[in-house]
Amino acid sequence: MTDIPLFPLGTVLFPSGRLPLQIFERRYVDMISKCMREGTGFGVVWIRRGSEVAEASVTNLDLGDYGTMATIVDWDQLPNGLLGITIEGAERFHVEEVWREDSGLNMARVDIEPSPDAVEIPEEGRSMIDVLAGLQRHPEVRRLDLTVDTGNAWNICHVLTQLLPIDNSVKYELLGITDINIYVDELDELLSELSG
Repeated sequence: MTDIPLFPLGTVLFPSGRLPLQIFERRYVDMISKCMREGTGFGVVWIRRGSEVAEASVTNLDLGDYGTMATIVDWDQLPNGLLGITIEGAERFHVEEVWREDSGLNMARVDIEPSPDAVEIPEEGRSMIDVLAGLQRHPEVRRLDLTVDTGNAWNICHVLTQLLPIDNSVKYELLGITDINIYVDELDELLSELSG
C-alpha cells in the first residue's frame, strides 16, 4: 500500500494518455509544486458524482474505485495567469481509503498495479493503429506530443481511449478491463458505433 495525493477529475486518465490541466486552487498548486520539486507523481481518480471544489468534502464526492498515477510532463504559466500542466498516465491503482488533509488536499491509500506486459494487438484490432494515426494528425492532439508503442496493444488501446470523444462513464469501465482481448473487442465495437 502507498499513500498518494489525489487529484479527483471529471475525466478519466489512462496509462500513456496525456491531459492538459489548468491549476488554480491553492491546494493543487502546492501539490503540483511539491511533485515537481520531489520528482513524484499523484493519483488521478474519476469523480462519478459531485464536483471537486474547495468546499466539497470527501463524503459528498463519489470517486471511482480505481484510477491512474500521473506524472507532470510539461508546465507553463498560461495567458490567464493560471498554471498549465500536461500530465501523463502511468500505472493503474485501486483505492483502499480516502481522507482529506487540513489543507483540503485529498489523500488516498492505494494499491498500485504493475503495468501489464506488452502484447501484440490481435488481428481484429489492427485498424485501431490507423485510427490512432489519424487522430495524431489533429493539431490539438499533436500539441500533446504523444508517444505510442504500436507493438503494444495496451498502449494503443489506452491512448486511443484517452482521445476518443466518448462518455467518461464508458472510459472508466474501459480503464477497469484487465484482459486485452476483451478491451480490444469493446473498443472495436465503440469505434464501429462512432463511425456509424
